[in-house]
Amino acid sequence: MKGGSVQNQEETKQYKVFPILFAMLLSGFIGLFGETALNVALTPLMGLLEVGPTTIQWLTTGYLLVLGILVPVSGMLLQWFTTRQLFTTSLIFSIAGTFVAALAPSFEILLVARVLQAVGTALLLPLMFNTILVIFPIEKRGAAMGLIGLVIMFAPASGPSISGLILANLSWHWIFWISLPFFVISLICGLLFLPNISTLTKPKIDVLSIVLSTLGFGGIVYGFSSAGGHGDTGGGWTSPIVVITLVIGVLSLLIFSIRQLKMKQPMMDLRAFKYPMFTIGLILIFICMMMMLSSMLILPMYLQQGMAVTALTAGLVLLPGSLLNGFLSPVMGRLFDKFGPKWLVRIGLAVVAVVLFMYSTITATTALGTIITLHVFMMVGISMIMMPAQTNGLNQLPPAYYPHGTAIMNTLQQVSGAIGTAVAVSILSAGQTRFLSGVANPESPENQLAAFTSGVQNAFVFALVLALIGLVTSFFIKRVKVGNQQGQQGPMH
Repeated sequence: MKGGSVQNQEETKQYKVFPILFAMLLSGFIGLFGETALNVALTPLMGLLEVGPTTIQWLTTGYLLVLGILVPVSGMLLQWFTTRQLFTTSLIFSIAGTFVAALAPSFEILLVARVLQAVGTALLLPLMFNTILVIFPIEKRGAAMGLIGLVIMFAPASGPSISGLILANLSWHWIFWISLPFFVISLICGLLFLPNISTLTKPKIDVLSIVLSTLGFGGIVYGFSSAGGHGDTGGGWTSPIVVITLVIGVLSLLIFSIRQLKMKQPMMDLRAFKYPMFTIGLILIFICMMMMLSSMLILPMYLQQGMAVTALTAGLVLLPGSLLNGFLSPVMGRLFDKFGPKWLVRIGLAVVAVVLFMYSTITATTALGTIITLHVFMMVGISMIMMPAQTNGLNQLPPAYYPHGTAIMNTLQQVSGAIGTAVAVSILSAGQTRFLSGVANPESPENQLAAFTSGVQNAFVFALVLALIGLVTSFFIKRVKVGNQQGQQGPMH
């Protein structure tokens, strides 16, 4: 294996790293920006497209659902199709979806456009990770993964701010018109500079695994999203659809996992979980995404409904933290290369826990300056957790596991987003209902606001509990020794 490693080092120098990174990161950024860009626009869109809150939620749920179904299959696609084929296909879907969304006259067409966009993003995300694992030697990976972190964290975080600015001056269609040229530039750049870097093994396609994965991940994402989305209609967790889809999802995932462990060429190789740092990294990312996405949903809602600020102001309040998070991700990558993940992750989780504790005392009279400061600290904390945990985990895997490791990691990120936001919205709704049931005049605006505040505080307590679980987990993280990687490959094959 030593020879293979040297050869890998030599190949690294031949790649045109900057144009490859530019094409991948730009398209990844715009794709993930699209995931949250509509969050701020959902309220005005209900009036413009004449649909209710549960229906409009599908613009986000549908997007997450497609990601939850397609990303697990990506490990197999990476072994069947060349880098250029997958990159081109993902960009064609993204461009088509964005173009259709920019012209969409009705909710149904906008939903179809969102599905097309999600297909593009689902193909691109694992490809981006896999490419960086191949073209960068292990000792420089932290800085490179930091750039991915910039995209994965900053793009969804900046979505509400940028779309808030667009909505203040232009129609919602412009959220998509502005994205379109960036996808076209990425496609041209990729076609000119992106080489085929993955090794095609063309494993046997197991249709049953694909069906089980689709039912499993799709069922869980749909079940949780519906439970969260139905908060306003009172269906929630007891609605038959939610219960049935969650049961189907969990059972399918159980059968899927057993099947993968028994197969010679699994679609998603779950033996990656034998590597302890990979598993701990996954747990930390799962917790981190749940905290971040639930907070990013609850905070703008409270700013707009509880504090009566505009969509633009809500976006701007979140902008400084989002910007800082984006800029810090590559810095954290370099610190990780130098010092390893242990202290970065622990300090990050401690900071986030303190912020979430402060958020759990939020009221309508809390100063916007306080919220901006807290959000800045939270995003700094998250940048200290995500990238180090992710890179350290992937570094422990042998190269044969890269497609599977990135597929598992990206799948769990999508699933955690759906679970985090659904549970947070449900806790918010339950807190509201509980408060209103205990007051004499539930219809009065004062009580309505107090009930909403109570629900929001409960949702932040949920995120705080997650942060504390993460903090305990972080005491088990150890740096993966770079020189050890070859030695680790032996027993697993």
